[in-house]
Amino acid sequence: MTNYDSGMGEWTFLTNHAHTLLCIARDPGIRLRDVAERVGVTERAAQRIVADLVEAGYLDRLREGRRNYYRIRADRPLRHPVEHGHRIGEILAVLHESKDSTESS
Repeated sequence: MTNYDSGMGEWTFLTNHAHTLLCIARDPGIRLRDVAERVGVTERAAQRIVADLVEAGYLDRLREGRRNYYRIRADRPLRHPVEHGHRIGEILAVLHESKDSTESS
């Protein structure tokens, strides 16, 4: 499914939930089929992840015609005790900056 850098193994630092949020942050109208492909999960898994994020209040799902659009609630706290005091928007901001700065290099 996903092609990781050779020699780096199959694990990543972020969860599939975080990868899904990043995909949605970059394209709020993304189809779940495309999220699944980018994250490296099945479409059914992407649906479950989005449902988790909506239920936990990290995402709002907006229906426009036949399409879903998503709005991230960046003010929501991270869930693990190690991340206490930090918000989801902080991670998204850093990773968006990282993506932008690598494209300009």
